[in-house]
Amino acid sequence: MSDSKTTQYTSSQANLWPLDPTVAMLNHGSFGACPTVVLQAQQRYRLQMEREPVRFFTREREPLLDAARDALGKFLGADPADLVFVRNATEGVNSVLRSLDFDREDELLVTDHAYNACRNVIEYVAQRNNAKVVVIKIPMPIRSPDEAVKAVLGAVTEKSRILLIDHITSSTALVLPIGRIVNALAERGIDTLVDGAHAPGMVPVDLNDIGAAYYAGNCHKWMCCPKGAGFLHIRRDRQDSIHPTIISHGYNTVRPERGRLHEEFDWAGTHDPTPWLCLPDAIQFLDSLHDDGLAGLRRQNHDLAISARRLLCDAVGAAPPCPEAMLGSMAAVALWLDELAEKDALLNHPVHRRLVEEFAIDVPVYYWPDTPHLWIRISAQAYNSLDQYRRLADALRLLRP
Repeated sequence: MSDSKTTQYTSSQANLWPLDPTVAMLNHGSFGACPTVVLQAQQRYRLQMEREPVRFFTREREPLLDAARDALGKFLGADPADLVFVRNATEGVNSVLRSLDFDREDELLVTDHAYNACRNVIEYVAQRNNAKVVVIKIPMPIRSPDEAVKAVLGAVTEKSRILLIDHITSSTALVLPIGRIVNALAERGIDTLVDGAHAPGMVPVDLNDIGAAYYAGNCHKWMCCPKGAGFLHIRRDRQDSIHPTIISHGYNTVRPERGRLHEEFDWAGTHDPTPWLCLPDAIQFLDSLHDDGLAGLRRQNHDLAISARRLLCDAVGAAPPCPEAMLGSMAAVALWLDELAEKDALLNHPVHRRLVEEFAIDVPVYYWPDTPHLWIRISAQAYNSLDQYRRLADALRLLRP
C-alpha cells in the first residue's frame, strides 16, 4: 500500500486537535491527545506564571488550583475537599500504598488485568513490608460482570487488607462493576484502591456513589487535559494516613483554612501546575463536541468502538472476548498465537511496527497475559472515524499469518 504515507486521516472534528493528518491515531487510551483550545489555555497560564513567577506561586496559584479542583469535583461527583492533584494515576496509587503500613500476615489483592506500573507498586510495597500479594484471575473471555465480582470475592480471606483494581482495565479494556466490588469488599471490612486511569471522561464517574476508600485517576486521557494532570480522591475517614510521594513544605505548614491534605499535595516544590489549571477548559471542550454534551460524546465513542471491534473480529477470525455492555470507548481483540516472536515491550511488537511503517496506523499490539497470546487494543475518540478502523482491519488481513 504505497500511498499509506500520504493518506489524509481526517474526520469532521480532527482539526480540533494538533494531530498528524497522515497517521491514523487509534490509541487515544495510552496518552490521550490534548485539543488545540486546551493547549492554548495552558500557554496562557504558563505566560501568567512566567511574567511574574513570585506573584503567581505565592498569590495566584492557590485560587487557580481551587477553581480547577471545584470543576473536577463537579465532574466526578465529589467534594473538592476530598480531591488532591497528582501527575497521573500511578502517582496516586504510589501515594496511597506507600503511606499505609502492612504486616507479615496481610494479603494485598490485585487482579491479573492490572496495569503493570501499578502492579509493580503493590509488589514493591508487599516486599518492603513482608506482606503477600494475591493475584486474582478475572476470566477472559468473560460473559458478564458477575464473573468479575465472583472472582474477586472468591479471593478474599480474613487476611485481606486492600484490593487494587482497575475501573477500566488497560490491556483488556473491560469496564469492571467497580461499585459492586467496592461495596462487597466494604461489607467484609476491606478497603479498595481503584486505578481509574481510563474512566474519567470515558464513562460516568460518581466518586461519592462508588464509595471507594481511594480512587486515583488521569485527566490527560479521556478528559483531554495536558500531560501531567491526575487526581487522587481519598475518602474522608482515610485521609489522616495518606501523604504525597514527595514530602515538602506542606508537611509542617499549619493553615486550617486549607487543610492538611491540600497543604501537602498542592505544594511539592516548584513545578508547572498548568496541566491541572486547564481542567475547566478541557471539561468545557468535551461538552462542546456533541449536541447532547459529554453524555452524547460518550455514546458516540462507545458505538464507534463497538463497530470497530466487529470489523477487527471479522478480519482476524476472533470471537468478541466480552459483552458490549462491558466496554466504554476502547476494545481489545485477540489476534493470534505468536509462538515464534520474542516478548517485546508495549508498542514495540513487529506487527505494531509494520502497521506504523507500512500502513501509517498507530495502535498498540502486545502480549497478554503473556506470550504467545497476541492482542490489539483500539480506542475511539471524536477525531476517529470508522474508515480508519476499516483500514486497520484490511491491514490485519494482510499481516495475519
